[in-house]
Amino acid sequence: MSGPFTIIGGGVCGLAMAAELSSRSAQVTVIDLKSAPGDHACSWWAGGMLAPDCEGVSAEPEIVSQGRKAARWWESQGGTVHHEGTLVVALSRDQSDLATFARRAPTATSLSKTQIADQEPHLAERYSKALFLADEGHLDPRATLTALHARLKQRGVRFGTDIAGRVIDCRGLAARDTLTDLRGVKGEMLVVRCPDITLSRPVRLLHPRFPLYIVPRGDGVFMLGATQIETGERTRATLRSAMELMYAAYALHPAFGEAELLEIGVDARPAFPDNQPRIRRIGDVIYANGLFRHGFLLAPALAQMTADLVLNGKIPEVWYEDHRER
Repeated sequence: MSGPFTIIGGGVCGLAMAAELSSRSAQVTVIDLKSAPGDHACSWWAGGMLAPDCEGVSAEPEIVSQGRKAARWWESQGGTVHHEGTLVVALSRDQSDLATFARRAPTATSLSKTQIADQEPHLAERYSKALFLADEGHLDPRATLTALHARLKQRGVRFGTDIAGRVIDCRGLAARDTLTDLRGVKGEMLVVRCPDITLSRPVRLLHPRFPLYIVPRGDGVFMLGATQIETGERTRATLRSAMELMYAAYALHPAFGEAELLEIGVDARPAFPDNQPRIRRIGDVIYANGLFRHGFLLAPALAQMTADLVLNGKIPEVWYEDHRER
């Protein structure tokens, strides 16, 4: 057994790091604010979409290539991934946005009204065109984090307060005390219950003012997300943001106008200036951070690269910076 390693932070990055190291027989301790996953971590409020090709419309190629590994990794850790793809739609006045999206997402296929009916019957009455990305998936973030935490404990990972051995810092935005170029990007989300509509997969509505994704959670429950505001404020949702999310959901389908509002969530995602993550060595500490809105998509790749670095001395192919004194 190698190690010991201490991972500071028990969100999606920290737990993925613990999973990867412990699966390679390393001795691991995780230090977190609380003893189990919960609303203190921004990953608790995530959409859980494993959608590298959709993200590639605006993100760098490395996000796509590394993100394509995520679904298989989560399944290797006992997670449940729903391989239903992603549906992308736009209102009639925004059809040019759909064409632009198609040009930037080469894996997307065009669907006719009949084909939309085969995928999502409740949307066929409102949309005559859509894009479908068949290779994408999604998971339930809270169920996934909770199950992974339990699995790690069974594997012998300790959850405590004592630092021993090499330190890997996965604190997210809290690491701004050292990572001075890290910034917060606030995201707000809603959870609603709407039994009058059924969706089988995440749906993205391209809207010039209120871009929206809706992720089904089962039993008529949906997650609506998410805003992207340049601030590190982590606790208060704004009335404007909540209204915009509600408006976009109603624009997607009027049935959401009768939805029951179950929850409003807010937190700030950690991001570097280029919105790509980093594995940064400062002194004797490794910092893994900057997942931005790609937590579940990129945490597996970040954990694998970090484990290769600390266990085998293999320099990561992307996202690595050595800030030790030369």
